[in-house]
Amino acid sequence: MENQPELYPTKLKPWLHVLDEGHLATGYVIEGEDKVCVIDTMNGFTDIKSYVRNFTDKPIILVNTHGHPDHIFGNVYFDEAYIHPKDLALAESFAEVPEFKAACEQHGFAMPPFKTIKEGDVIDLGGKTLEVYELPGHTPGGILLLLKEERILFVGDSLNHYLWMMLDGCLPLPEFAKALDRVMFLEDKADYILHGHAAEFDDISLMRCIRQGVQEIIDGKTEGDEDYEWFGGVAKKHAFKLIEGKTYSKADENIICYNPL
Repeated sequence: MENQPELYPTKLKPWLHVLDEGHLATGYVIEGEDKVCVIDTMNGFTDIKSYVRNFTDKPIILVNTHGHPDHIFGNVYFDEAYIHPKDLALAESFAEVPEFKAACEQHGFAMPPFKTIKEGDVIDLGGKTLEVYELPGHTPGGILLLLKEERILFVGDSLNHYLWMMLDGCLPLPEFAKALDRVMFLEDKADYILHGHAAEFDDISLMRCIRQGVQEIIDGKTEGDEDYEWFGGVAKKHAFKLIEGKTYSKADENIICYNPL
């Protein structure tokens, strides 16, 4: 598409590509012995399928971590995509946005059909296995993908340094806290997190840091929280602390954006 943001591809591992699309969103490509998995397709400015075809002709499995447009619009370059059923309506609603539909018509694109993915599913790429876990919060159908052999957890926007929990459809923070507690055991199965707006690894302890920040909001420890202006209005932002001595991709500002309880 015209005026597309620049793509910044990086290989974190010989088999792991990070695709940073104009610093707006991030997609990932994992190459196994038999198949390739693409995790999220960003805003649609980047033809990830052609990118993959530059280095392999292995079958591609596309998974969306959730249904927001900056993670699904690039699906138009593929034949199908997997998404959690609780985010299906959300994804389909964004696919009907007039500006997106007009761009698709102009370029001859179409959003491919969605297929269901849910907790307990396993994606075998050959020598590399992705296990699916559910983490509702940022969206009702957010999923995590654990690359078991490499101890890397792909989290989409369910966990990151700038966690938006003020959108329509976000779970109330007490419910998100319970959902996060349910998957906290993944701390023992992964060493690193890669989220939907990252360029490099975060230590797995980011999970616990966010959990603590959520609890502080629930407990009313929000005296220093400031207004957070965004395109949907004004929310609040709560700073959470990172753990000293751990390695994170971002250390200057770490916040949870929320609507006052």
